[in-house]
Amino acid sequence: MESYEKIRNMWLENKITSVETLDNALDNFKILFAYNSGKIENEEIEYHDTREIFESGKVLGYTGSTKAIFEQQNQKLCYDYLKEKIVTAEPLSIQLVLEVHSILTSGTYDERRFIVNDERPGQFKKHDYVTGKHEIGLHPEEVESALSDLVSEMNDYTGTNILKSASYFHLRFEHIHPFADGNGRVGRTLMNYYMMIHGEPPIIIFDEDKGKYYSALEVYDTDEEIEPLYNFLKEQTVKTWIKTYERTQGKVEQPRKLFNEH
Repeated sequence: MESYEKIRNMWLENKITSVETLDNALDNFKILFAYNSGKIENEEIEYHDTREIFESGKVLGYTGSTKAIFEQQNQKLCYDYLKEKIVTAEPLSIQLVLEVHSILTSGTYDERRFIVNDERPGQFKKHDYVTGKHEIGLHPEEVESALSDLVSEMNDYTGTNILKSASYFHLRFEHIHPFADGNGRVGRTLMNYYMMIHGEPPIIIFDEDKGKYYSALEVYDTDEEIEPLYNFLKEQTVKTWIKTYERTQGKVEQPRKLFNEH
């Protein structure tokens, strides 16, 4: 059995039926995810600060960027907002997408976006922002219709390869580029939301691997190929849960034995 299937089977053993069982399953994951997802686009984010925010709701003696702290506080607030919805498997919706964006980007828009361009957290972009080497991003007037179609497509999916479906969702979401800022953080959060409401393990895209991540996004932008991101996410899932279980030493014995197998 491949390592990814082992991870998947272990995740299923959590038998998540309540917020409490979800919190237990994501005990160390949620901090690692928040740190890495934020760090991909903001080098000022630190793991120690992220952990303090998740564990105590505050950071003592902090002298860095206020935006970095806002972003990580928002990650915790977003997890708290989504966890009940994960347990009840609430389907994707435009309203959910907008609310996730509102929470994750609250207080983080710069002066140009907020004052000059009149952009707001929780609203689709009003101006034509693009991203990546190929300057990808739909025009503002195309965003809502394209995203509505994508949400419907995801909710109508009846296949069994949820990881590939989630890969497609993430690629399409980033290609649409619906917001003035925060598209990456929102896209990674929603991808994991989709994975978990379908009973699959969530994924951390590690900051140290962001070069491969961006390359996979670029392949889709030029060739509409899903496989590079799909294969990358499969690898990241294994890495995610090895690193997550390493942080539970003394609490989770079975996974340590699992990864010692050859």
